[in-house]
Amino acid sequence: MTELEFEYLRSFLKQRSGLALTPEKRYLVESRLTPVCRRFGLASLGDLIGALKLGQNGAIERAVVEAMTTNETFFFRDRMPFDLFRDTLLPEALARNASRRKLRIWCAASSTGQEPYSLAMLLQEAAPRLAGWQVEIVATDLSTEVIEKAKLGLYSHFEVQRGLPVQWLIKYFTQVGEQWQIAQSLRSMVDYRQLNLLHSFASLGQFDVIYCRNVLIYFDAPTKSDVLARLAAQLAPDGALLLGAAETVIGLTDRLAPHPKHRGLYSHAAPAARPAEMMPPLRVAAGV
Repeated sequence: MTELEFEYLRSFLKQRSGLALTPEKRYLVESRLTPVCRRFGLASLGDLIGALKLGQNGAIERAVVEAMTTNETFFFRDRMPFDLFRDTLLPEALARNASRRKLRIWCAASSTGQEPYSLAMLLQEAAPRLAGWQVEIVATDLSTEVIEKAKLGLYSHFEVQRGLPVQWLIKYFTQVGEQWQIAQSLRSMVDYRQLNLLHSFASLGQFDVIYCRNVLIYFDAPTKSDVLARLAAQLAPDGALLLGAAETVIGLTDRLAPHPKHRGLYSHAAPAARPAEMMPPLRVAAGV
Protein backbone atom coordinates (compact mmCIF):
# COMPACT_ATOMS: atom_id res chain seq x y z
CA MET A 1 0.00 0.00 0.00
CA THR A 2 1.55 3.26 -1.11
CA GLU A 3 1.39 6.56 0.78
CA LEU A 4 -1.15 7.89 -1.71
CA GLU A 5 -3.31 4.81 -1.24
CA PHE A 6 -3.11 5.15 2.53
CA GLU A 7 -4.09 8.82 2.33
CA TYR A 8 -7.04 7.93 0.12
CA LEU A 9 -8.15 5.32 2.66
CA ARG A 10 -7.84 7.82 5.51
CA SER A 11 -10.03 10.26 3.60
CA PHE A 12 -12.55 7.55 2.73
CA LEU A 13 -12.90 6.41 6.35
CA LYS A 14 -13.15 9.98 7.66
CA GLN A 15 -15.95 10.75 5.21
CA ARG A 16 -17.88 7.52 5.75
CA SER A 17 -17.49 6.93 9.48
CA GLY A 18 -15.79 9.91 11.09
CA LEU A 19 -12.78 7.75 11.95
CA ALA A 20 -9.70 9.96 12.18
CA LEU A 21 -6.99 7.47 11.25
CA THR A 22 -3.51 8.63 12.25
CA PRO A 23 -0.38 7.65 10.27
CA GLU A 24 0.87 5.40 13.07
CA LYS A 25 -2.24 3.23 12.70
CA ARG A 26 -1.12 1.99 9.30
CA TYR A 27 -0.36 -1.42 10.81
CA LEU A 28 -3.99 -1.62 11.93
CA VAL A 29 -5.18 -1.04 8.37
CA GLU A 30 -3.14 -3.94 7.05
CA SER A 31 -4.22 -6.36 9.80
CA ARG A 32 -7.93 -5.54 9.53
CA LEU A 33 -8.28 -5.15 5.78
CA THR A 34 -6.26 -8.16 4.63
CA PRO A 35 -9.19 -10.49 5.52
CA VAL A 36 -11.50 -8.18 3.53
CA CYS A 37 -9.23 -8.65 0.51
CA ARG A 38 -9.50 -12.43 0.86
CA ARG A 39 -13.28 -12.26 1.25
CA PHE A 40 -13.69 -10.42 -2.05
CA GLY A 41 -10.94 -12.24 -3.94
CA LEU A 42 -8.61 -9.23 -4.16
CA ALA A 43 -4.88 -9.84 -4.37
CA SER A 44 -3.70 -6.84 -2.35
CA LEU A 45 -4.69 -3.79 -0.34
CA GLY A 46 -3.88 -1.78 -3.42
CA ASP A 47 -6.55 -3.67 -5.33
CA LEU A 48 -8.98 -3.10 -2.48
CA ILE A 49 -8.37 0.63 -2.50
CA GLY A 50 -8.70 0.60 -6.28
CA ALA A 51 -12.15 -0.96 -5.87
CA LEU A 52 -13.08 1.77 -3.39
CA LYS A 53 -12.04 4.45 -5.84
CA LEU A 54 -14.32 2.98 -8.50
CA GLY A 55 -17.25 3.39 -6.12
CA GLN A 56 -19.22 0.62 -7.74
CA ASN A 57 -19.32 -2.01 -4.99
CA GLY A 58 -21.28 -1.03 -1.91
CA ALA A 59 -20.55 -4.37 -0.23
CA ILE A 60 -16.80 -3.72 -0.35
CA GLU A 61 -17.28 -0.18 0.93
CA ARG A 62 -19.37 -1.38 3.89
CA ALA A 63 -16.92 -4.20 4.64
CA VAL A 64 -14.00 -1.76 4.79
CA VAL A 65 -15.81 0.62 7.13
CA GLU A 66 -17.02 -2.18 9.40
CA ALA A 67 -13.59 -3.83 9.50
CA MET A 68 -11.99 -0.59 10.65
CA THR A 69 -14.63 0.13 13.30
CA THR A 70 -13.67 -0.87 16.83
CA ASN A 71 -16.40 -2.90 18.54
CA GLU A 72 -14.83 -3.51 21.94
CA THR A 73 -17.56 -3.85 24.55
CA PHE A 74 -18.72 -6.02 27.43
CA PHE A 75 -21.57 -6.24 29.91
CA PHE A 76 -21.70 -3.42 32.49
CA ARG A 77 -18.52 -1.95 31.04
CA ASP A 78 -16.79 0.37 33.56
CA ARG A 79 -19.67 -0.37 35.98
CA MET A 80 -20.08 3.24 37.20
CA PRO A 81 -22.34 4.39 34.31
CA PHE A 82 -24.72 1.53 35.11
CA ASP A 83 -24.65 2.05 38.87
CA LEU A 84 -25.38 5.71 38.18
CA PHE A 85 -28.35 4.75 36.00
CA ARG A 86 -29.76 2.38 38.63
CA ASP A 87 -29.20 4.60 41.66
CA THR A 88 -29.75 8.11 40.27
CA LEU A 89 -30.78 8.56 36.65
CA LEU A 90 -33.62 6.05 36.63
CA PRO A 91 -35.23 7.22 39.90
CA GLU A 92 -34.89 10.84 38.75
CA ALA A 93 -36.50 10.07 35.39
CA LEU A 94 -39.35 8.15 37.05
CA ALA A 95 -40.11 11.10 39.30
CA ARG A 96 -39.76 13.65 36.51
CA ASN A 97 -41.91 11.72 34.00
CA ALA A 98 -44.53 10.44 36.45
CA SER A 99 -47.38 12.24 34.70
CA ARG A 100 -46.68 10.86 31.23
CA ARG A 101 -45.16 7.53 32.34
CA LYS A 102 -42.76 7.30 29.46
CA LEU A 103 -39.00 6.67 29.45
CA ARG A 104 -36.71 6.72 26.42
CA ILE A 105 -33.06 5.61 26.40
CA TRP A 106 -30.62 5.69 23.48
CA CYS A 107 -27.41 3.67 23.21
CA ALA A 108 -25.75 5.55 20.36
CA ALA A 109 -22.86 3.15 19.74
CA SER A 110 -24.33 -0.16 20.82
CA SER A 111 -21.89 -2.53 19.13
CA THR A 112 -22.85 -6.17 19.78
CA GLY A 113 -25.52 -5.28 22.33
CA GLN A 114 -23.92 -5.70 25.74
CA GLU A 115 -24.60 -2.08 26.74
CA PRO A 116 -28.33 -1.94 25.90
CA TYR A 117 -28.87 -5.41 27.34
CA SER A 118 -27.12 -4.36 30.55
CA LEU A 119 -29.62 -1.50 30.82
CA ALA A 120 -32.49 -3.86 29.96
CA MET A 121 -31.50 -6.13 32.85
CA LEU A 122 -31.44 -3.16 35.24
CA LEU A 123 -34.89 -2.14 34.02
CA GLN A 124 -36.15 -5.68 34.42
CA GLU A 125 -34.91 -5.67 38.00
CA ALA A 126 -36.91 -2.46 38.51
CA ALA A 127 -40.03 -3.88 36.82
CA PRO A 128 -42.43 -3.33 39.76
CA ARG A 129 -41.69 0.40 39.66
CA LEU A 130 -42.22 0.51 35.89
CA ALA A 131 -45.67 -1.10 35.78
CA GLY A 132 -47.80 0.88 33.35
CA TRP A 133 -44.83 2.71 31.90
CA GLN A 134 -43.82 2.86 28.24
CA VAL A 135 -40.09 2.13 28.23
CA GLU A 136 -38.05 2.25 25.04
CA ILE A 137 -34.39 1.43 24.48
CA VAL A 138 -33.13 2.44 21.04
CA ALA A 139 -29.73 0.98 20.17
CA THR A 140 -27.84 2.13 17.08
CA ASP A 141 -24.54 1.34 15.46
CA LEU A 142 -22.77 2.02 12.18
CA SER A 143 -22.13 -1.66 11.56
CA THR A 144 -24.96 -3.84 10.27
CA GLU A 145 -22.91 -6.91 11.15
CA VAL A 146 -22.74 -6.17 14.87
CA ILE A 147 -26.40 -5.13 14.91
CA GLU A 148 -27.41 -8.53 13.57
CA LYS A 149 -25.33 -10.22 16.27
CA ALA A 150 -26.90 -7.99 18.91
CA LYS A 151 -30.43 -8.84 17.76
CA LEU A 152 -29.70 -12.55 18.18
CA GLY A 153 -28.37 -11.96 21.68
CA LEU A 154 -25.99 -14.91 21.40
CA TYR A 155 -22.70 -14.64 23.28
CA SER A 156 -19.71 -16.87 23.81
CA HIS A 157 -18.67 -18.12 27.23
CA PHE A 158 -15.85 -15.53 27.18
CA GLU A 159 -18.29 -12.70 26.45
CA VAL A 160 -20.70 -13.56 29.28
CA GLN A 161 -17.78 -13.83 31.70
CA ARG A 162 -16.84 -10.18 31.07
CA GLY A 163 -18.74 -8.05 33.55
CA LEU A 164 -21.93 -10.11 33.82
CA PRO A 165 -22.85 -11.23 37.37
CA VAL A 166 -23.17 -15.00 37.45
CA GLN A 167 -26.61 -14.81 39.08
CA TRP A 168 -27.86 -12.75 36.14
CA LEU A 169 -26.32 -15.16 33.66
CA ILE A 170 -28.43 -17.89 35.26
CA LYS A 171 -31.50 -15.65 35.51
CA TYR A 172 -31.53 -14.04 32.07
CA PHE A 173 -29.63 -16.39 29.73
CA THR A 174 -30.16 -19.85 28.29
CA GLN A 175 -27.28 -22.02 27.14
CA VAL A 176 -27.46 -22.85 23.43
CA GLY A 177 -24.70 -25.30 22.56
CA GLU A 178 -21.46 -23.56 23.50
CA GLN A 179 -23.11 -20.12 23.55
CA TRP A 180 -25.49 -18.24 25.81
CA GLN A 181 -28.61 -16.44 24.56
CA ILE A 182 -30.25 -13.61 26.44
CA ALA A 183 -33.96 -14.02 27.15
CA GLN A 184 -36.45 -13.05 24.46
CA SER A 185 -38.19 -10.76 26.95
CA LEU A 186 -35.01 -8.67 27.14
CA ARG A 187 -34.30 -8.82 23.42
CA SER A 188 -37.77 -7.44 22.77
CA MET A 189 -36.99 -4.43 24.96
CA VAL A 190 -34.32 -3.15 22.55
CA ASP A 191 -35.02 -1.57 19.17
CA TYR A 192 -31.85 -1.99 17.07
CA ARG A 193 -31.27 0.34 14.13
CA GLN A 194 -28.35 0.98 11.78
CA LEU A 195 -27.20 4.58 12.12
CA ASN A 196 -24.16 6.62 11.15
CA LEU A 197 -23.56 9.33 13.74
CA LEU A 198 -22.23 11.58 10.97
CA HIS A 199 -25.75 11.68 9.52
CA SER A 200 -28.86 13.30 10.94
CA PHE A 201 -30.54 11.44 13.79
CA ALA A 202 -33.23 14.06 14.42
CA SER A 203 -35.93 11.56 13.44
CA LEU A 204 -35.15 9.47 16.55
CA GLY A 205 -36.81 12.05 18.77
CA GLN A 206 -35.83 13.09 22.29
CA PHE A 207 -34.39 10.85 24.99
CA ASP A 208 -34.24 11.00 28.76
CA VAL A 209 -30.87 9.23 28.85
CA ILE A 210 -28.28 8.92 26.09
CA TYR A 211 -25.26 6.63 26.27
CA CYS A 212 -22.63 7.59 23.68
CA ARG A 213 -19.56 6.00 25.16
CA ASN A 214 -16.14 5.33 23.68
CA VAL A 215 -16.94 6.44 20.13
CA LEU A 216 -16.05 10.14 20.13
CA ILE A 217 -12.43 9.23 20.85
CA TYR A 218 -12.12 8.10 17.22
CA PHE A 219 -13.27 11.46 15.81
CA ASP A 220 -11.36 14.68 15.24
CA ALA A 221 -12.37 17.83 17.15
CA PRO A 222 -14.72 19.35 14.52
CA THR A 223 -16.57 16.03 14.17
CA LYS A 224 -16.83 15.67 17.95
CA SER A 225 -18.28 19.19 18.20
CA ASP A 226 -20.83 18.48 15.50
CA VAL A 227 -21.97 15.17 17.00
CA LEU A 228 -22.18 16.61 20.52
CA ALA A 229 -24.28 19.55 19.36
CA ARG A 230 -26.70 17.19 17.66
CA LEU A 231 -26.78 14.88 20.68
CA ALA A 232 -27.74 17.88 22.81
CA ALA A 233 -30.65 18.54 20.46
CA GLN A 234 -31.96 14.99 21.09
CA LEU A 235 -31.58 15.22 24.86
CA ALA A 236 -34.70 16.00 26.89
CA PRO A 237 -34.52 19.29 28.86
CA ASP A 238 -33.63 17.47 32.10
CA GLY A 239 -31.97 14.53 30.37
CA ALA A 240 -28.56 12.97 30.95
CA LEU A 241 -25.76 12.18 28.50
CA LEU A 242 -23.07 9.67 29.43
CA LEU A 243 -19.74 9.63 27.62
CA GLY A 244 -16.71 7.37 27.98
CA ALA A 245 -14.08 7.95 30.64
CA ALA A 246 -11.65 9.44 28.11
CA GLU A 247 -14.25 11.72 26.51
CA THR A 248 -15.45 15.23 27.37
CA VAL A 249 -17.56 18.10 26.07
CA ILE A 250 -15.19 20.74 27.39
CA GLY A 251 -13.84 22.90 24.60
CA LEU A 252 -16.12 21.22 22.07
CA THR A 253 -19.63 22.57 22.76
CA ASP A 254 -21.28 25.13 25.02
CA ARG A 255 -24.61 23.32 24.91
CA LEU A 256 -23.61 20.65 27.44
CA ALA A 257 -21.93 20.83 30.82
CA PRO A 258 -20.27 18.21 33.04
CA HIS A 259 -21.91 17.18 36.28
CA PRO A 260 -19.85 18.41 39.25
CA LYS A 261 -19.83 15.04 41.01
CA HIS A 262 -20.20 12.30 38.42
CA ARG A 263 -17.44 11.87 35.88
CA GLY A 264 -18.70 11.16 32.37
CA LEU A 265 -22.19 12.57 33.08
CA TYR A 266 -23.39 15.64 31.18
CA SER A 267 -26.59 17.66 30.94
CA HIS A 268 -27.79 20.78 29.18
CA ALA A 269 -25.61 23.75 30.06
CA ALA A 270 -27.12 26.29 32.40
CA PRO A 271 -28.01 29.75 31.02
CA ALA A 272 -25.26 32.35 31.16
CA ALA A 273 -26.69 33.72 34.39
CA ARG A 274 -26.20 30.32 36.03
CA PRO A 275 -22.64 29.04 35.47
CA ALA A 276 -22.25 25.29 35.15
CA GLU A 277 -20.43 25.07 38.46
CA MET A 278 -23.54 26.48 40.21
CA MET A 279 -25.90 23.87 38.81
CA PRO A 280 -27.62 21.89 41.58
CA PRO A 281 -26.45 18.28 41.69
CA LEU A 282 -28.78 15.43 40.81
CA ARG A 283 -30.54 13.96 43.79
CA VAL A 284 -29.11 10.60 44.74
CA ALA A 285 -32.00 8.19 45.16
CA ALA A 286 -32.05 4.78 46.74
CA GLY A 287 -31.06 1.83 44.57
CA VAL A 288 -33.73 -0.02 42.61
